[in-house]
Amino acid sequence: MDREIENMIQQKELLIISRPRFLFLKFLFLVFFVVIALRLVQIQLIDSPKYKNIAKKQYEKKFVLPATRGNIYDRNGNILVSNTMYISFAADPKIVGKNREAVAETFSHFFKKPVAFYLNKLREKSDEENEKRFVWLERRVDPEFARKIKVDKLPGVVVINEPKRLYHYDELASTLIGFTNVDNVGIAGVELQYNNDMKGVDGFVVMQKDGLGRVRPSIDYPRQDPIDGKDIYLTIDLTYQAVVEEELKRWVEYTNSDGGIVVMLNPKTGEVLALAVYPSVNPNEVGKFDVALSKNRAISDVFEPGSVFKLVTVSAALENQIVDLSTRLYAEHGKMKVLLNNDRFCFISDSKEFDYLTLQQAIEVSSNIVLAKVGKMIGPEKLYRQARAFGYGITTFIDLPGEVRGILKKPCDSEWSPTTIYAMSYGYEVGATPIQIACSYSAIANKGILMRPYVVSKIVSHDGKMVEQVPQAVRKVISQKTVEKITKALEGVVERGTGREVFMDGMRIAGKTGTARKYIDGKYLNNSYIASFVGFYPVEDPQVVCLVMLDNPRNGYYGGLTSGPAFRAIAERILTTSYKFSRKTIRQELLTGGQVAVPDVRMLHVSLAQKMLSTYGLTSQIFGKGNLVVKQSPEPGKRVEMNETVSLIVNDNSTPSEDIVIVPDVKGMSIRRAINRLAAEDFEVDIEGSGIVNEQFPNAGQRIAKGSKIKLICSQRSISQLSIN
Repeated sequence: MDREIENMIQQKELLIISRPRFLFLKFLFLVFFVVIALRLVQIQLIDSPKYKNIAKKQYEKKFVLPATRGNIYDRNGNILVSNTMYISFAADPKIVGKNREAVAETFSHFFKKPVAFYLNKLREKSDEENEKRFVWLERRVDPEFARKIKVDKLPGVVVINEPKRLYHYDELASTLIGFTNVDNVGIAGVELQYNNDMKGVDGFVVMQKDGLGRVRPSIDYPRQDPIDGKDIYLTIDLTYQAVVEEELKRWVEYTNSDGGIVVMLNPKTGEVLALAVYPSVNPNEVGKFDVALSKNRAISDVFEPGSVFKLVTVSAALENQIVDLSTRLYAEHGKMKVLLNNDRFCFISDSKEFDYLTLQQAIEVSSNIVLAKVGKMIGPEKLYRQARAFGYGITTFIDLPGEVRGILKKPCDSEWSPTTIYAMSYGYEVGATPIQIACSYSAIANKGILMRPYVVSKIVSHDGKMVEQVPQAVRKVISQKTVEKITKALEGVVERGTGREVFMDGMRIAGKTGTARKYIDGKYLNNSYIASFVGFYPVEDPQVVCLVMLDNPRNGYYGGLTSGPAFRAIAERILTTSYKFSRKTIRQELLTGGQVAVPDVRMLHVSLAQKMLSTYGLTSQIFGKGNLVVKQSPEPGKRVEMNETVSLIVNDNSTPSEDIVIVPDVKGMSIRRAINRLAAEDFEVDIEGSGIVNEQFPNAGQRIAKGSKIKLICSQRSISQLSIN
């Protein structure tokens, strides 16, 4: 009995002792289940989207559908820039893993780069110790490499199709067009300025893996198609651009210059017809050139313009009725001493000695002394206001990146010194860009109205919607009366003055020469000059303004003897046959049935003509031994089948004997101009009809005896047809 009681007491004591432990254990279990429940709530409710995304990443992938960048065309629809497809190789370093050596050696073998170059790319962690899951091994290479490199045997390596910009004419217009980077993003020129218009909007498609690992489009996400970029139509004419670049290069080399710039405008609208900088770069191979060569010096470099700035001084004098073209002024026999403040003085010199000159004569012979005297008579305020009215000291707002304002001192500024009024009068102590100079002369050619220059004529979207650029008048700079006087003076420069090398029979040209010492790092350099000529033609109805600027010519440095002949060479190639002014615009579009319109390749270099024809699926056959196309068959604009052969007749570079001459092309010229052109080479002329020359016999380019008779068949043509298309 006692034993039972003792056992009961012991059990009771054990129960008392174990009960708290049991309760504690139950509490632990309760806490555990509460934590599990809370975690489930967090996963199922709070963090549900997060885990859904993680799950989706395991069986869903979003593929980008890249938009096609817009094309670039010239004013006549000739394609300048389009796109082509290249391939790129990428890798996931983590998946490549132990195969790094094999991958690196494979790519080193095909791309001739060190193995270490690829091994460094394939490191699994970056310098910041972050894990790398994607690296580019090679970007935009020939698709042929996809056949050579078996990526299916290289774990972690993939091939990606990528579009690449294709510049059809290499360096041609490269300064204006610019180029894109490796990601097809514009970084210079029109490519940069209109990047947002041309880049388009990428699309996408979401793909899902099913239970068998097959990839299918997701039904939960609709496919988003890409929106292709807009096409850009430039104001430049491919033919003018080719002529300008060929002649600029030739004259830079002939004069042993450091470089050169040409700007050609339509003065009535402000359209840029051609813009060239030499040397330049090939945008298809930008990596092989000094990036500084891609700079558009026509809008970003500032030069002291020299005598071409005398236009401003003369305009201010005539507009304010201070002097007239007939006013006689003493030219100091070539050297004038100018007294400044505090008994200081400076000398102003002319290249030749003159006694008295009228203002007309002073412009023709480019007298610094006379223009300095006229500038002093005008005064600082009026001279400054006239320069500002012509657009100096402010941007032209051309639609290209990188334009600068230039330098135009204000009379109230501390930089304005006692010498400024004299120096500015003949183009020193003022900084101008080539585009500013060309625009100021365009104002004269456009009856005193300054136009804003522009390079894009229209933007066309993928659905055919079009936005056209409208010419914009900036301001009326001078009166019509002053325009007529200045035009007379500038025409005298070409006929009798420093621009005589520009004179052409049968074509009235007005222009001005300029020669300025280069000012670098605060001082003028000895024997280093900027030589310029800027002019417009034809005087009676100006269609073209052209500025030619040569940087540091060494075979002669006066503008009239270097840039002037270059200007004439450009003008002759464009004007020798006036169809360049009257031709019908040929839109280069693929016609139904695989037909194309034959492009106009006359007056182009043979290599460029062949490249232009091949762009539209046409072949060519050359007749002759020269390098300039003088005639083509079929004629421009004719509809032909693709792969048709176009016959190109080129000029003969061999020197003809004194009794044998080459027949010039006078089709499209007025009778007066045609007669003057043929008479200059001693041809007899037989005329049938009146107005404009439609046909000629013998044809242009033929070699015939000197003094032979040329028959011209003419007909009337409306004056509206003589404008640039």
